[in-house]
Amino acid sequence: MVSSTISDLEKLLVNTQLITAQDISDCRSEVHAGTDTEEYFTLLERRQLLTNFQIERIRKGEVAGLVLGGCKLLYRNASGSFARVYRAARTDNGEMIGVKLLRDRWSNDPATVRLFKHEGQVGKKLRHRNIVPIHDVGSEDGFHFITMEFIEGGNLRDFINIRKQIDPIEACRYTLDIARGLAYAISQNGITHRDVKTTNVLMSSQGVAKVIDFGLAADAAYFNRPGSPDLAQAVEYTTLEKNTSAPQNDPRSDLYFVGTILYELLTGEPPYPRTRDVEERKRFGRYRDIRPISGVLPQLDWNISGVVDRLLQINPSHRYQSAGELADEIETILKRLGHQSPQIKKPPSSSNDTKTVLCVEHRPKRQDVLREYFSKHGFRLLLMGDVDRAFNRIEKNPPDAIILFEDAIGDRALSDFKRILAITKNNDFGAVLVLSGENADQSDSLNEFSPYGKALSQPIRLRDLRESLQNVIGMSVDS
Repeated sequence: MVSSTISDLEKLLVNTQLITAQDISDCRSEVHAGTDTEEYFTLLERRQLLTNFQIERIRKGEVAGLVLGGCKLLYRNASGSFARVYRAARTDNGEMIGVKLLRDRWSNDPATVRLFKHEGQVGKKLRHRNIVPIHDVGSEDGFHFITMEFIEGGNLRDFINIRKQIDPIEACRYTLDIARGLAYAISQNGITHRDVKTTNVLMSSQGVAKVIDFGLAADAAYFNRPGSPDLAQAVEYTTLEKNTSAPQNDPRSDLYFVGTILYELLTGEPPYPRTRDVEERKRFGRYRDIRPISGVLPQLDWNISGVVDRLLQINPSHRYQSAGELADEIETILKRLGHQSPQIKKPPSSSNDTKTVLCVEHRPKRQDVLREYFSKHGFRLLLMGDVDRAFNRIEKNPPDAIILFEDAIGDRALSDFKRILAITKNNDFGAVLVLSGENADQSDSLNEFSPYGKALSQPIRLRDLRESLQNVIGMSVDS
């Protein structure tokens, strides 16, 4: 145990930025003379100020590395051979962030560190709807990390394991997302991915596929650039290219492995068995002797079968010659099958008119849905799990509006809603309360309390919530 007393523990938590001094002050009323550190941990976890992952690390004395790049790690989300990915939150505004952390055993290996930083630097250049955006690359106290957008839905392999076979139209949509991301990357100085696989495609909560992990990526000038780190090679890529006389950094190699993803989406099984055996992965017949998808799914639309077959051609000249060509083909097929692929919307332009909304919500899944939705519609969303902290923020640095959920706050939600409207008393601030349960029938009476407050009753759509928010702060209601 790092700290033997509550006072020492509080100092540790504040000094490491895991908890603010205000958080500590808010908890004092529940701390008594007989409270020990374990009971205090229970209190902090109940108030969503610490996670079980953080508490276990603190108990072991492993506090270093819990806060990196201004982000506190909440829990481990995924793990690979070289790095682990954590769900994290910014210490300044609570925004959810993904943090990829190089494993300890590689942190002192210069070649691996260079390759890890290379991944981050390449990713920072790429800003596209179908590529997970990288925010920063850093090192602190011997820890090497990359911060990125946190994607709620997990990777595509997990998605397939749960869903099994994916409907052909849906599978084509995800493949189109991947192709669009790769086409954009290649337009940025010829960047190729070099490690396309199901675990390197993440699924957002909105059903959008996003490519991640450009750790093995190269660009048009990479191999001739002085001082570049030695570029590791995925065994699958090396084997395929060596046996097909493909040119160096061939973007058509990425397309072959996009084909393996589409094959797995449609059949529920990879085109060749997964294995950790390096020698088996080096066997060329593994990639050459794939059973045609028409033999596995004889009823599959012949247009889609044709896309899979062309992607998996051993001769690179017989594949699609670019990711853009693949995207165009899939869009045509989707239209022919009666499905209009979603148009890519331009992100809202940044301006001084961006409205800041504070939302009191402690459940991670709902936080992610709200953040993604409101960010897409041009809002800056701040999330807090504790309503008392929200009051403190309103008094010191008020946002433009606040959203309260009764099922997150509890019995005090109605009185807090009225209190917020009473203390603001101006046209520049609005409040929206979402009622549930036995209080759902009180929305009409609450809506008479103030023109700058709006009460809604579950069930509601996100659009209903956004339109109510826009109304109470005097914004025009867009579509």
